[in-house]
Amino acid sequence: MAQQAAPGRGRLPAELTSFIGRQDELAALTGLLTRSRLVTVTGPGGVGKSRLALRAAAAAAEPGFLVEVDQVQDPLLLGHAVLEALGLTDSTARPPLEVLLEQLADRRLLLVLDGCEHLVGPAADLAGALLRGVPGLRVLATSRERLRADGEHLLTLDPLPETGACELFADRAAALLPGFRLDEANRAQITLLCRRLDGIPLAVELAAGRLSALSVQQITDRLDDRFRLLTGGSRTALPRHQTLRTTIGWSHELCTAQERLLWSRLTVFAGAVDLEAVEYVCAGDGIDPSEVLDCVGGLVAKSVLLRTDEGDTVRYRLLDTLRDYGAQWLRATGEHQRLKRRHRDWFLGLATWGEVEWFGPRQLATAERTTRAHSNLRAALEFCLAEPGEEQLALLLAGTLWYFWVGCGHLGEGRHWLDRALALAPEATEARAKALWVTGYMATLQGDPGRALPVLEECRNLALDTGDDRALAYALHRLGCAALIGDQPERAAELFGDALWHYDAVGELNSNVLMAMFELGLALIFQGELDKGEHWMARVRELCEEHGEQWAYSYGLYAMAYSNWLAGEVRLARVRATECVRLNHLFRDLVGAVLGLELLALLATEEVAAGEGAAAESADLAEARLLQGAAHRIWQAVGVPLFGSRNFNGLHLECEARARSGLPAAEFAAAFERGAALDLDEAVARVLSRATVPVPPCALERTEPPRPGEVAARLG
Repeated sequence: MAQQAAPGRGRLPAELTSFIGRQDELAALTGLLTRSRLVTVTGPGGVGKSRLALRAAAAAAEPGFLVEVDQVQDPLLLGHAVLEALGLTDSTARPPLEVLLEQLADRRLLLVLDGCEHLVGPAADLAGALLRGVPGLRVLATSRERLRADGEHLLTLDPLPETGACELFADRAAALLPGFRLDEANRAQITLLCRRLDGIPLAVELAAGRLSALSVQQITDRLDDRFRLLTGGSRTALPRHQTLRTTIGWSHELCTAQERLLWSRLTVFAGAVDLEAVEYVCAGDGIDPSEVLDCVGGLVAKSVLLRTDEGDTVRYRLLDTLRDYGAQWLRATGEHQRLKRRHRDWFLGLATWGEVEWFGPRQLATAERTTRAHSNLRAALEFCLAEPGEEQLALLLAGTLWYFWVGCGHLGEGRHWLDRALALAPEATEARAKALWVTGYMATLQGDPGRALPVLEECRNLALDTGDDRALAYALHRLGCAALIGDQPERAAELFGDALWHYDAVGELNSNVLMAMFELGLALIFQGELDKGEHWMARVRELCEEHGEQWAYSYGLYAMAYSNWLAGEVRLARVRATECVRLNHLFRDLVGAVLGLELLALLATEEVAAGEGAAAESADLAEARLLQGAAHRIWQAVGVPLFGSRNFNGLHLECEARARSGLPAAEFAAAFERGAALDLDEAVARVLSRATVPVPPCALERTEPPRPGEVAARLG
């Protein structure tokens, strides 16, 4: 079962500009959504399908979630995109559709599938399957053509009437020229212009963007010149789709040479992008790096680029219609492949930079930055897999992103890319070795030893054959993990020890190395060697505080809390287990969070005597059982509960026995059901609300790793 990030709340973007006109269409669409479970808004590019759909979704009774289908090129990733849009995390190897059907079964929500025209078939299949399996679901799609799915109702969106088009023009003009308004002096000229533009909203907005340099009369005259060239003087011969293309082409001509070039080059990006990426990928050969910012500003002013503010970061994106136009120019220039490689280099650099920053105080910022780049990382991976000769870079990029696949809840997608890359690149290379251990790591977390053990053994053999000591360390480490959850703590400790020796020999120190120390300590604790285990826990804590590392530290807290419980230090164990849950929740790491919940459930069965200024704490068996119910739900999203391990399961069984013996049967069952009804966020909120003493955060030390552009430059 997947875990959701925002229960009861939708995920729709805020409107950046005012919504003009379309009241009749909005009412019609709202009415269709109340009567139909699948509605598709169709119409030509630039007519305002997305804007209308989002406005209707915002007014719907159910929480709405936007899936930007236009950013997904591989139909196999459509389900992953829906999971991501819903804020769902699933760490199993199950197909996304199965996860969605399970998680959404009892929920009411509205799913907005925006921009389906390039994936009509897959979008129809997914919508149909979800609607059949989720009674409380409604789907609102936008597409230039209908989905042709069962039960589909259509709303065909026409251009704006003259009045609405004029109001839109005046509104956008006022944003550019404060004080501009529609009045008797300009009404006739604006009406004529909007009539020339057939009331197509995108065309109207593009024309309004020219008011900084031209008058309404000049805009109209120049458009008329273009139309006459296309039709031989017959304005009525110009179809609406040609009107939009002509308007875009005219806007293109009115850009400077550098702006036109930048427009075409920006089409290699998928979704929104920041200025640094634009400067690296698009500068050169006609655009001086110092000119990029001015060109971006010019395209924003002309309504070609949309600007969005995301926290402290400004990002830019092209509308699909403008992207399509620019992409044709890019292909015509013969620069397409070169720009794709520049794009690949930047995002490989971003991933490499992220892997470096993951070991340090900027882990959370790294997770956010990589999440924002997700659609572009997909585009880079797809390019590497589709372009002959790029397979090794596909392995490198997919392997380098291990921290994102594991730490940000994308194990299924990570396996998708790695499996494809491994199949295409069988050569015994360093990149393959890394991809093998990352695949084995993720398969182990998913409870898939049938995949994990063979690839880890292949990695070890490859490392021995090629003398790759670093890959050997990782292979031994992850084989140790398999032994640990396979109830072979002695064998696991041996493998972890060997891995740490090799890590030290090659000078490796990062989050994975700290995890090996934590896992070695846990293997020793499982063997009853508390002193030795606590020695390794202390080492993990020391290094985490020195480097500001929090992800591995959260796992160290789990082991320290477990050791504290064994030593009878229940109060300290509760504090550490609570902090373990809190930190893992920040990273969306389900494994760490559920381990902490399992331990807190057991600790809730313990009574704590008063001491050192702290009040006594009584056992709460109902709370213990409730937490077990919450953990049970999360385990369904991870894989086999407690990894199927006797050692890990011992805590659970002890807690269950205590609760069963101290609670009436009905209360025992009811508490579990109440816990199982909680999603991850609700369970964590409950734990934190009941915490009494917070754990001081790590003493973070800021480090400055290389920028993505520097990494990309080093890659040549």
